[in-house]
Amino acid sequence: MRKIRIKKPDIKGAINQLKALRWSNVKAFRQKLCDHHIAKTEAFQNSAFGKKLQEIYPRLNQFSLVLHGVWAIIIYFIIEAISRHSVFAAWEYSRVSTKAFLYNAFMIFVTFSITYLFKRRVFTRVIITLLWLTLGIVNGVILSRRVTPFNAQDLKTLQEGLSISTNYFNNLELAGLIAAIVFAILLVIYLWKMAGKYKGKINYLLSGVLVAASFGGYVALTDYVVENRIVSTYFANIAFAYQDYGLPYCFAASIFNTGISEPNGYTEAKMMEVSNDRAITENTSEAKVLPNVIVVQLESFFDTSEFEALQTSKDPLPNLRKMAEEYSSGYCQVPSIGAGTANTEFEVLTGMSLRYFGPGEYPYKTYLKENTAESAATAFGSFGYGTHAIHNHSGNFYSRAKVFNNIGFDTFVCKEFMNFKTTETGWAKDDVLLTHIEDCLDSTEQQDFVFTITVQGHGSYPEERISKDPHLMAGGLETQEKNNQWDYYCNQVYEMDTFAKNLVDMVDKRGEPAVVVFYGDHLPTLGLQDSDMKSNSLFNTNYVIWDNIGLEKQDGTIPTYQLMATVMERLGLHAGTVFNYHQARKDTNNYEYMMDLELLQYDLLYGKQYVYDGNPVITEGHMVMGVRDAKILYMSESVEGYYTLIGENFTKWSQVYINGEKQSRKFINTNMLKLKKSHLEDWDVVTISQVGSSNTIFRTSEEYVYLEGRLLPYTDELKEEKRLLDEAAMEGLDEATKRRLEIQQERDSKR
Repeated sequence: MRKIRIKKPDIKGAINQLKALRWSNVKAFRQKLCDHHIAKTEAFQNSAFGKKLQEIYPRLNQFSLVLHGVWAIIIYFIIEAISRHSVFAAWEYSRVSTKAFLYNAFMIFVTFSITYLFKRRVFTRVIITLLWLTLGIVNGVILSRRVTPFNAQDLKTLQEGLSISTNYFNNLELAGLIAAIVFAILLVIYLWKMAGKYKGKINYLLSGVLVAASFGGYVALTDYVVENRIVSTYFANIAFAYQDYGLPYCFAASIFNTGISEPNGYTEAKMMEVSNDRAITENTSEAKVLPNVIVVQLESFFDTSEFEALQTSKDPLPNLRKMAEEYSSGYCQVPSIGAGTANTEFEVLTGMSLRYFGPGEYPYKTYLKENTAESAATAFGSFGYGTHAIHNHSGNFYSRAKVFNNIGFDTFVCKEFMNFKTTETGWAKDDVLLTHIEDCLDSTEQQDFVFTITVQGHGSYPEERISKDPHLMAGGLETQEKNNQWDYYCNQVYEMDTFAKNLVDMVDKRGEPAVVVFYGDHLPTLGLQDSDMKSNSLFNTNYVIWDNIGLEKQDGTIPTYQLMATVMERLGLHAGTVFNYHQARKDTNNYEYMMDLELLQYDLLYGKQYVYDGNPVITEGHMVMGVRDAKILYMSESVEGYYTLIGENFTKWSQVYINGEKQSRKFINTNMLKLKKSHLEDWDVVTISQVGSSNTIFRTSEEYVYLEGRLLPYTDELKEEKRLLDEAAMEGLDEATKRRLEIQQERDSKR
C-alpha cells in the first residue's frame, strides 16, 4: 500500500512572516505619528501666532542674557513669596536684604546658562523654571505643616515621607497635588513637541566656556558673600537661616555641605591631648547599684505653662509637673524647632553636637546609615546592660532599623510589632509603649537600658475642633483656629503625661532599682516665637529625671548632647568616649571645650580615629528586631475553605508565608489571622514575618509544617522524617527523573 506523504507546514516561515508584518505595521504607525507631529508643527508655525513667535525669537535671543537675569529675579521673588506665604513678606525681604536677594537670584540666573548648550532653548528654560518653582512650592507646602524648611536631607527620607503623607494632608489636598504634578508633566510633553528650536549653529566650545565661566563666577561670588557675612555657612537655626539667607543658597548648602570638615589643628598629638592620652576611651564605675535606665523622648513635648498667653481649663501635665518638683528637672536645650526628632535623638544617644555637621543634615541618613559609632547603647552595654530601642512608628523611618544596629543596640521594637490606638490625626498613641518597655525589661536577666521614642504629640495640629470628648479645654489666643490647634495639642500632652505616670508606676512596682528620664525633642509646630516663652528661647524643652534609688535633686539647663553624660555621671558610670569627654570637660572654658569637641567628633567619624589607636569600640552590629516572636498555636479550616490561624503576637504588619511565598491574609486581632486564598498540602512550611515598608522583613517566626490537617512546629525530628521520605521516593524513580528533581531542589534552595 502506497504511503501518502503529507507536506509539513512551514511553521518557522509563517512565524517570520508574521514578525515581518508586525514590524512593518509598527514602522507605519511610527511614520504616521511623525507625519502627524510635523503637520501639527507646520500648522502652528504657519498660524498668525506662530509667525509672530518666529519673528520674536531672534530678537529674544539677542537679549537673552538680560532676559535671563530679569526672569531669574522674578522667579526668585515668586519662590520667596511662596516660602514666606506672603507677597509683602517677600518684598520686605528683597528690600531689607537686597544683597542676599540678588545673590540668590544670580544662582538661578547661572542655571539658565545651560540653555545655550541646547537647540530646544524654550523647552530647556521652561524645565529650569519648573524645577525652581517646584522647589519653592515644596518648601512652602512643607512650611505650612512644620517649622523646618525643605532641605536635601528630606530627599533621603522621601519614601518615608510619602508613607506618612496622609498625616499631613487631607484627601482633597493630596488630589490637588497629584493634579498639579500631572499638569506639569503634560505641559512638559506639549512643549517638547511644539516649542520651537534655535535655528543657528551652536558653538559648543564657546558655549561650554561661557557656562563654566558662569558657574565659576558664582563660586567666586559665594566666597565674597560668605566673607562679607551676607550669608553664613553655619545655621544655628535652619528655619531662620532660610529666612535670612534665602531658599536657593540654603538648599544648595544642604546638598554640598555635609559631614564635618577637618578642623584646624587636627593632628595625632592634638587628639592625644584632647583624649587625655586615650583615657576617655576607658570604662570605669563608682556605682553602688546598677539600675534599669529608661530614657523617653516625648514627641513635641514641653511644659505648656511656658507659653504665657495660653489658658487651659486643667493642667495638661500634672504628673510630670509633680515629678519635676520632687526630682531633678529643668530645661533641655535641643538642636531643632518643630521638627528634627532624629537629630535630637542623635545628640542624646551619641553625645555629639549637630552644630558641626552640614546645615539641615540628619546623621541618621548620612553617616550612621552605613557606619558604626559609639552610643549610649555601647556605653551601657560595657557594664553588662541589655540595650533596647522602642518606637511606635515605622522601623525604617529615618533608617532607624539600620542606625540602631550600627550604634550597638541589642533589640529594636517598632510599630510593626505593635497593636495600638491612634489619635484623630493618625499617630500612634503612646500608652502602647508600656507593654513593650516591660517586655524589654523581662527579656533579660540583667539590668537594661531602654531608649523609647514616642510619637503621639506629632503635628500637624488641626485648626478645627475634632476632639469629641476632650480631657481639657485650651484657649485665650487671638483666633479660634489657634485655640483649636492648642486645644488638640494640650489634650495630647495630657495623655502623654498620663503615659509618663503609668510608666513610672509600672517601673516602681517591679521593685527593681530604676531611673526614668523624660524630655521633649523639640517644640510643636504652632507658630511660637522666642518672646512667647518664659525662657525666651525656642530651643528649650523640659526634662525630668525620676528615680527610686535616692539620687540628689539637681536642677539646671542641659544641652541634649550632654544629657546622657549627666545621667551616667550621677549614677557613677563613666563609659563612652564622648560621654567621658563631657564629664571631664563640660565645666571648663567653653570655647576650648567646644573646639575640642569638634576635633573629637571629626576624629571618631571622619578622621583617622587616633583616639581609638586602631581599636574602635564597635565595628559591626548585632541587633535583633523585636523581642517576641509571632506564634501559631493551632489552625482551623472552615467549610468555605478559609484557614484561620490562632496564636500570639500578631499585628497588622504580620504576613503569612507558605514555602517562602507571601499569602493573602486578613488581620483580625492579636490572636487571629485568616488566610483567604491559600491551599495547604502535607509538608508545606508556614512562617509569619513582621514586615515593614519596602517589604522589609524585620523578624520571622519559627517554622510550622502542615501535616494531616494540622500545623505543627517543624522540629528537627520532623525535618529528618521529611528527608527520609524524600530519599525513599527517589529510590523508585529512574535516573533522568531523579536528576530533574535534584535540579529543581537546587533551584528552590537558591530562592
